[in-house]
Amino acid sequence: MATEIEALEENHTWSLVDKPPGCTIIGSRWVHSVKLTVDGKIDRYKARLVAQGYKHEYDIDYEETFTLVVDDDDAYVEIFVSYCRRSLLASSSDGFAGITILFLYVDDIIITRDDIDGVAQLKSFLHASFKMKDLGPFTYFLGLEVGYTPSGITLGQQKYASEVVALSGWTNTKVVLTPMEVNTKYGRDDGERFPDHTLYRRLVGSLVYLMMTRPDISYAVQLLSQFVSCPTRIHYSALLRVIRYVWGTVSRSLFFPSVSTCQLEGYSDADWAGCPDSRRLITGWCMFLGSSLVSWKCKKQTRTSKSSTEAEYRSMSAASSEIVWLRRIFLYRFGDSEGHVVQCRSSLHA
Repeated sequence: MATEIEALEENHTWSLVDKPPGCTIIGSRWVHSVKLTVDGKIDRYKARLVAQGYKHEYDIDYEETFTLVVDDDDAYVEIFVSYCRRSLLASSSDGFAGITILFLYVDDIIITRDDIDGVAQLKSFLHASFKMKDLGPFTYFLGLEVGYTPSGITLGQQKYASEVVALSGWTNTKVVLTPMEVNTKYGRDDGERFPDHTLYRRLVGSLVYLMMTRPDISYAVQLLSQFVSCPTRIHYSALLRVIRYVWGTVSRSLFFPSVSTCQLEGYSDADWAGCPDSRRLITGWCMFLGSSLVSWKCKKQTRTSKSSTEAEYRSMSAASSEIVWLRRIFLYRFGDSEGHVVQCRSSLHA
């Protein structure tokens, strides 16, 4: 806690002022957590001082209370972005609220992977400007496990997957080979209501985060997510099947080979009238850069298709939009109007 206070003061996070007349004050509280390594050992104890946002009330202006904090955050973003624009190439295809969040270092026409001097320079700038801690090589962060081998990189969530299984209370060693039963559809009113809505929502939310490295459960999770407002026992049974599948495949991970082509390929499919309640289709697509799976999604569409052909076209349209976005990220022009371009070919299969 003392370290947190020291860091906040060094970064000039706040200024002490007299209370303005008529201003509503939001209190603060300490949030303590124990950060663990991937093998479950204690890495460090962490304390954060946060505002009690849950005490906000409708139609009350809290702007005066947080002006200084927000301005400091804006200054941080402005300084960091300014530094990146001087040293790196900004992407116009990834950002929010007018702020660029993706930067690349480009050397001639080769996008480098290991620029040790550039990384050291960026770290030095950040340490000189803000109170920061270097955690070393990226191996474990927020449940994401990174493994390095000469042949490539693996991304997995084995520890987090085990925690999700433990959260469900599942102790049986019996597993299943698929996350859902084949040709089974679920509706809003299937069976009696499941009494513990909170448990259902926590499990579904945990599986949504697990999908970051587990595209094989995307279809099942998007389907079960539709019933979080009022789940039934049948929905919970289907959820437990996904848990059993995760337990049997807990060690699965994504692999990104160190040597790969720059061929972008997309695959799409659609389940026409897959939802028994709305008769809307389920769209699914996945994108490969060479042999690496880089993007995927499974979602129920907002409109009802009148035929299987229309459903397929809608699915291809969604996949094509993703391809266009990925190509904009992979294609960068620098220098004058006749500068070099990093090329990326693409194709779509339905």
